[in-house]
Amino acid sequence: MRVMPMPADANGNGDIFGGWIMAQVDLAGSVLPLRISRGRVATVAVNEFIFKQPVSIGDLLSFYAQVTRIGRTSISVHVEVFAERNPANPHVVKVTEAKLTYVAIDREGKPRAFAQQA
Repeated sequence: MRVMPMPADANGNGDIFGGWIMAQVDLAGSVLPLRISRGRVATVAVNEFIFKQPVSIGDLLSFYAQVTRIGRTSISVHVEVFAERNPANPHVVKVTEAKLTYVAIDREGKPRAFAQQA
């Protein structure tokens, strides 16, 4: 996933709010569990979240997710976030990484086992 934060996403210091980054990480991290579970998933834990560098308005953020564990109803995902800065002379830095756990849920919001893979 790629996204560019805008001025409305910044705090009083001009850096992007950590909560905004967390929301984007949650969205990027949920894609693989959605595909694997073939249905609804919910975030049940943020196991680790590390802000390595501040994010600025105009940084192009790239989110990369990798499944690290699959259980009967839950999936753990590691997400790394990189910022591409200075379009005239671009360089890329890792700004955030996180580990999240998602659970497959049914229509009532109860945990369910994953669908059989084809």
